[in-house]
Amino acid sequence: MELRASRIPGVVSLAQGVPSFDTPEPIKRAAIEAIEKGKVAKYSLSPGLLELREVIAHNLEKENKFYDFEEEVIVTAGSIEAITATMLAILSPGDEVLIPDPTYTSYQPAIKVAGGVPVFVPLDEKKHWAFDIAELEKRITPKTKALLFCNPNNPTGTIFTRNQLHAVAQLAIKHNFYILSDEVYKDFVFEENGGSTSTGRSNLQRLYSLAQMRGIRDRLIYIFSFSKAYAMTGWRIAYLATHHDLAKKILGVHDALVTCAPVVSQYAALAALEMADEELAKYHAIYKNRRDLICRRLDKLKNIFEYQKPDSAYFVFPRIKEDILQKITPSGGSKEFAIELLEKAKVATVPGSAFGPVGENHIRMCFGRSEEDINLAFDRMEKFFSK
Repeated sequence: MELRASRIPGVVSLAQGVPSFDTPEPIKRAAIEAIEKGKVAKYSLSPGLLELREVIAHNLEKENKFYDFEEEVIVTAGSIEAITATMLAILSPGDEVLIPDPTYTSYQPAIKVAGGVPVFVPLDEKKHWAFDIAELEKRITPKTKALLFCNPNNPTGTIFTRNQLHAVAQLAIKHNFYILSDEVYKDFVFEENGGSTSTGRSNLQRLYSLAQMRGIRDRLIYIFSFSKAYAMTGWRIAYLATHHDLAKKILGVHDALVTCAPVVSQYAALAALEMADEELAKYHAIYKNRRDLICRRLDKLKNIFEYQKPDSAYFVFPRIKEDILQKITPSGGSKEFAIELLEKAKVATVPGSAFGPVGENHIRMCFGRSEEDINLAFDRMEKFFSK
């Protein structure tokens, strides 16, 4: 959709999940200083700068997640490299990986690159896009090697609760598969949820994570990216944490793929963890306001869409009402609907079908964009639908 939008002058985009902010000044200054001091011209150790891994482990410890920074933390070139390296390390051709439906679009190609087979597990829209544990267990076979999910979820902006996650963990133990928990949006939780408490970090809400559960640490791969929390999508920096035996296997693949994460970005990530709490809290407040704005604008289009208010992240995933879908795209679905919005209203969104079969008849809208863009997009949509 972004490629299509680039060919149409004047499009306002609610499509790609990119923060509207520039990277915070303390992070940029630290990166510039590292460059000027000649720290970034050579490779780091393959798992990453020792001081960065130490700070990562220290921050994880504050969240009741305990990992050895020397043997259990790997700094990666973005979260998708962490996921792909893990898949290449644990999968054999034909192994199956369970993914929620709907979920982040890039999970499927990462699984396929490693010779795996993605298996969709429908989420329950009527229960705020929750895991249906019975449906999940039905899809487990002798070939099931892993479950990969994003919490908070992209595209729905919803949270898997402590009880759901514990049930997932029990299935992993029972059926002997790995769990990859991608928590890129963990710092943007707007409401109390099944496992939230105060973090002590700028009064943000804490997301309950399976990384806090000691009994599955030998089968859990915890993944975090700096891209969204610190407005660093272009820096390509993230990390994973896992049991040291599994970390050794993943490290071998990581080394073959990228040798090490970009060193200048590693110094930027170090600054993010040490100096950017104030900016993180500011972004959290702004995203919450934008979430409330986009929900108010959707309320004015209640004859077009029905939606569930997102608890977190910066996406909303409204369902297109059936009669509207038939009027606008009689023989099509969410993709054709999104193209109509793009070409007729000059508003870019992402069709729900991109996120899995259950996503059909929905579109994803990103409120990571500015309030000006959100209002302009909805002004255009209101005008389009009034016709």
